[in-house]
Amino acid sequence: MLKPQIHNLSSSKTLLQCHKPFFSGNLGAKPAFPNIKRARSSSSGNKNKNISTSVSHAARSSSSIKSVANYTETTTEVLATVVVQFTVSGFLSNLGWNPLDDISDLFGKSIQLELVAAHLDPSTGLEKKTIKGYAHRAGNVDADDVKYECKFKVPNDFGEIGGVKVENEHHNEMFFKTIQLDGFPNGSILVNCESWVDSHRDNTDNRFFFTNKSYLPSDTPEGLKKYRENELMKKRGDGTGERKSKDRIYDYDVYNDLGDPDKDAKLARPILGGKEFPYPRRCRTGRPRSKKDPLSEKRGSSVYVPRDEEFAEVKSLSFSAKTVYSVIHAVIPSIENVSIDAELGFPYFTAIDTLFNEGIDLPEVPKSTLINLLPRLLKTVTDQGKNLILFETPEFLDRDKFKWMKDEEFGRQTLAGLNPCCLQLVKEWPLKSQLDPKEYGPPESAITTKTVEEVIRGFMTVDEAIKKKKLFIIDYHDLLLPYVKKVREIKGTTLYGSRALFFLTPIGTLKPVAIELVRPPMDGKPQWKEAYAPGIDATSGWLWKLAKAHFLAHDSGFHQLISHWLRTHCATEPYIIATNRQLSEAHPIYRLLHPYFRYTMEINALARQALINADGIIESSFAPRKYSIEFSSVAYDKLWRFDHQALPEDLISRGMAEKDPRAPHGLKLTIEDYPYANDGLILWDTIKQWVTDYVNHYYPKPGQIESDEELQAWWEEIRTVGHGDKKDEPWWPNLKTPKDLVQIITTIIWVTSGHHAAVNFGQYDFAAYMPNRPTIARVKMPSEDPTDEEWKTFERRPEDALLSCFPTQLQASKIMAILDVLSNHSIDEEYIGEAPEPSWAEDPAIKSAFEVFAGKLKELEGIVDARNNDKKLRNRTGAGVVPYELLKPYSEPGVTAKGVPNSISI
Repeated sequence: MLKPQIHNLSSSKTLLQCHKPFFSGNLGAKPAFPNIKRARSSSSGNKNKNISTSVSHAARSSSSIKSVANYTETTTEVLATVVVQFTVSGFLSNLGWNPLDDISDLFGKSIQLELVAAHLDPSTGLEKKTIKGYAHRAGNVDADDVKYECKFKVPNDFGEIGGVKVENEHHNEMFFKTIQLDGFPNGSILVNCESWVDSHRDNTDNRFFFTNKSYLPSDTPEGLKKYRENELMKKRGDGTGERKSKDRIYDYDVYNDLGDPDKDAKLARPILGGKEFPYPRRCRTGRPRSKKDPLSEKRGSSVYVPRDEEFAEVKSLSFSAKTVYSVIHAVIPSIENVSIDAELGFPYFTAIDTLFNEGIDLPEVPKSTLINLLPRLLKTVTDQGKNLILFETPEFLDRDKFKWMKDEEFGRQTLAGLNPCCLQLVKEWPLKSQLDPKEYGPPESAITTKTVEEVIRGFMTVDEAIKKKKLFIIDYHDLLLPYVKKVREIKGTTLYGSRALFFLTPIGTLKPVAIELVRPPMDGKPQWKEAYAPGIDATSGWLWKLAKAHFLAHDSGFHQLISHWLRTHCATEPYIIATNRQLSEAHPIYRLLHPYFRYTMEINALARQALINADGIIESSFAPRKYSIEFSSVAYDKLWRFDHQALPEDLISRGMAEKDPRAPHGLKLTIEDYPYANDGLILWDTIKQWVTDYVNHYYPKPGQIESDEELQAWWEEIRTVGHGDKKDEPWWPNLKTPKDLVQIITTIIWVTSGHHAAVNFGQYDFAAYMPNRPTIARVKMPSEDPTDEEWKTFERRPEDALLSCFPTQLQASKIMAILDVLSNHSIDEEYIGEAPEPSWAEDPAIKSAFEVFAGKLKELEGIVDARNNDKKLRNRTGAGVVPYELLKPYSEPGVTAKGVPNSISI
C-alpha cells in the first residue's frame, strides 16, 4: 500500500513508494469512509453537526487525482487541529518549558500524529499502514488554549478513521484537549483527548486516542481491537513498583497510609481493608513500607493518583481543592500558632460571635499567596495592614440567631439538614441493644414508654404511635458504645452510646421526644445510662440542652465519617479504578460514567494526606477522635450495602417509604414533607431515565449484557476486589439484563452527584456556627456520677457547662475554615445535566436523551423553588427558616448551599 506523504511532497516521490493500487482500476468503487458523526466540543468551540467521513462520488471532484499506468489514486486533504491547554501558571511554564521546543514548533516537528484505520485491509487481512504527519504550532485558540496543525492526504480507500496515535516530541508532557480532523466531504471527526501525553523522551510508548464513536467489545472493528486491549493493559499495570507522578496506572490497595508510626508511635493506625477492618480499596501507590510497621506505607509529601485524575494543572487557581490545600497547609497551621491555649474553650457565647465580626489575626499567612485563594475568609484590614480570618455569617444564623436552641429546628434539620439520611422508623418496642450484655451491661434502653408518653401525651400512646408510624429514631448506640472507654482516655474528649427519638406531629413536623446517653461498665463502675427529655423546669431544660450537644456531636461525626466520606468519596474510588481497568475508553459505559468520576481520586488523595490521616483535621476535631476512620470501617462492615445506596432502597430500608405503584416515584413516603427525599426522588428518577435511554440504545438485544466481557469483568472486579471484603454478601445485584445495568449505574451516579451534594454543600451553612452542630463533646454530662461540688457548679452556672462541652476555640476555628472551602463551588464547576460529553453528542439518539435529561433538571429547579414557597411545607418554610436547596441542580460560584455537581470533586 502507498505510504502517504504530508504537506507538499511531489507526486513522483509518492509513486515510488506505492505497492498496491487503491481501486484496482475501478473508479466506481463504493465510498471508503462510512458515516461517523462527531460531537459538538465545548472545548474547541466547533459548532458543526451531523457530519461524517463518507466520500461520495460527487465529492471526488475536490480530491487530488493522480493517474499512473493502469490505476488511479484519489486522496482527500485533511487538516488536523490539535488543541493543547495552557496550564494555570502560563503555557507549560511550571513544567520547565525548554527553548528547544520552540525550535521544534517552528519546524513543525513537535507533535507527530498517525491516523489509524478502524478496519483491516480487505485484500490482506492485515492492519492498514497509518498515515503520519507532524503538527506545527499555529497560534492560540483563546486565552486558555494553543493549537497545532497538520495536513494529511488521506487515500479514499483508507476507510473509517478509528483513532489517532500521538507522539509528543516536546521535552515535557502536554495536556491534549481535542484533535479535530477537517476536510472530509461530509464533515469533521472529533477526538476528545482530555489527557496528558508524556514527552517521547520519557516514554517511547505512543498514546492512542479513539474517535468519539463508541463501540461495545463485540462491535469493535478488527483494526481497533489491538488498541483497545493494549490501552487497558497499560492502565492496569503489573501491580509492582512505586508509581511515578506521570503514570496512568490504576490498581488497588488497602488503606495502610493513614498512620505515621515512623514519626511517632502514637500516630500508628490499623490497616483498613481485610478481615479485621473491612473497607473499600483505594488506589495503589506502591510507596516504600514504614520502618516501624512493615504493613503500613511510608507517608510522603504527596500521594500518587493516575495522571489524568489530577486537576492541579488543568483547573484554574480558584478550584476549590487548591483552596483546601492552602487552608490545610497555610491557614490551619497559622491558626494553631496564634492560639494561646489549644484547650481553651469559648468563655461566653458572644465570644463565638467574634469569629464573624472581629476575626482572627494571622500574621504568618502570606497575603500574596492567599488573597485570591480565600476570598471569603482572608480579609485585609488596610489601615492596620493585618491578615484576618473573618468568617462569613451563615444564612442560618443571620435569619435567626437563636434558632439553634429550638427543638423544632432540631427536628426540622433531621429531615432538611446536613445529615438527613440516618432517621429510621421505630418498628420494635421497647428499644434494646444487640451488644453483649456481659461486656456492655443491660441491653434495655433507658427510654421507656413512660418517658415517651410524658412528651406525646395528648397525641396518642406509644403503641398507637408505632402502629401509625409516628415514632422515629436516629440510633448510634451500638456503633459508638464499644469506643466509649477508648475515646475517654483521650484528653479533652468524652463519648457515649446515643439515641434520639422523634414524634411525627399532625402538621408533619418532628418533635424531639428523648435522647439516651449510655456509658458501658468501665473503671470499676457499672453501666450508666440516662434518658433526657425536653425540660419542664430549669434543671431538666439545661440537661436537655447538654444532651442535645452530645448527640449532635455524635451525629456530626457520623455525618462526616459515614454519610459523607464513606458513602461517597471512599465507596466510589473502587468504581473509578475498575472502570479504568476493565472498560475501554471507547466503551459506551466508560463514556457514560467518566464525567461522574472527575477529580474524585485527587480529592480523596488530599483527604488521606491531611483530613482523615492520623492527627489530621478529622481526628483532632471530630468524635470519635483518633478512632474516627477505624469507626468508619465498623460502619462499613455493619451498615454498608451497595443496593441500599440507591435512594428508593435506602428510604425503604429505613422505613421512610414503602412501595406503592400509585404514588409518585412508586413510593409512599412515611413522612410526606421530607425535603431530602422529596427533591431527591425527582433527581433519582431523572438520572434513571437518562441512564435507561442510554443503556437501551447501546444494548437493544437480549443477551448483550451477559456477552459483554468488559462490562462483566468491570462488575466482577468492583464486587470481588474494590469492595472485596463484602464479595460474598447476597445483596449484590446481578448483572444480566439492561434493567440490572440501569439500576447499578443510576446508583453510582446518584451517590457521586445527588447524595454527595446533599451531605456536602450545606456544611458551612449548618455547621459553621458551632453551637448548632458541635463536632465534639469535651466533658461528660453533669448528671453522670457527679460529686456534690460538680453538681453545685452546674446549678450555679449551667451555661459554663454547655460552653465547656463545645469544641475549643482552636477546634472550632479549624473546622470553620475547612467547612468553608468544602462547601464552596468553583467558578468552573461542572453541574449535572449542564453540558453533554462530546461522545454523547456523537449519536442523535443519545444527544436527544441528554436534552430531555437536562430539561427535567431545569424543571426540578422550579419545583424546588415552588416547594420552598409552599407554606404548608413546614420543614422548608416558616419564620427564620432557610429554604432547602441542597438538591437544586445549579448554582452560582461560592458557598450557596445548593447545586449538584456531576462528581465528588471537593
